[in-house]
Amino acid sequence: MDGDDQMIVDFYYRMAATAAKYHLFIDFHGAYKPTGLNRTYPNVLNHEGVYGMEQERWDSKSDFVTNEVTIPFIRMLAGPMDYTQGAMRNAGKYSFTAIYTEPMSQGTRCRQLAEYVIYESPFNMLCDSPSNYIREDECTRFIASVPTTWDETIVLDGKVGEYLVIARRKDFRWYVGAITNWEERDLVLDLSVLPNFGAKSGRIFRDGINANRAARDYVAEQIQVMGNKVKVHLAEGGGAVMVF
Repeated sequence: MDGDDQMIVDFYYRMAATAAKYHLFIDFHGAYKPTGLNRTYPNVLNHEGVYGMEQERWDSKSDFVTNEVTIPFIRMLAGPMDYTQGAMRNAGKYSFTAIYTEPMSQGTRCRQLAEYVIYESPFNMLCDSPSNYIREDECTRFIASVPTTWDETIVLDGKVGEYLVIARRKDFRWYVGAITNWEERDLVLDLSVLPNFGAKSGRIFRDGINANRAARDYVAEQIQVMGNKVKVHLAEGGGAVMVF
């Protein structure tokens, strides 16, 4: 459905109404950006309307890492965004290549995990091969545990095209995702701005010591919260995700 002219938009409304009648929900992938249709038809859970990660299968020239720290500030303001993250084959800036049959992502493994918190997406994807998820049980279990709807969202830090840190709460748990561009950086996150935050420890998936060379390298461990602040190191094209 390549367009947003009157005929296509009318089709979207008719499809949403018909799906609602039969108690079906919809993910409009390959779609124009959302314009409020889900306010009328809440069964429309998600839209693409973005240069999504599946493009990495055939596009060796685009900078997806910079794209990923830009679109939350622009496209995502329009509504839910089906970016199709979740790659288990990960590559650095100079080792990435487009391979149609066995695609990889630009940036680190932890970046992929963090995007499940960063991006608003009530119907999320597992974009990679089932074989890869079977081999990466720890990461797969984490992805499956991340909520798809949230009670509260607070942006902790960020700069368009450079980096972004978002905290989202579900019930009594806070999830914090951080991603950066190709610049390696250290962040000190002030969690005192989170309402009723009183955690003394949490769990983190962070870039491993070799993540700049082998983007799949990561560490999953417990972290301590000192004075409501947490230090996070992000590798080149890296990310981190925490649960408190």
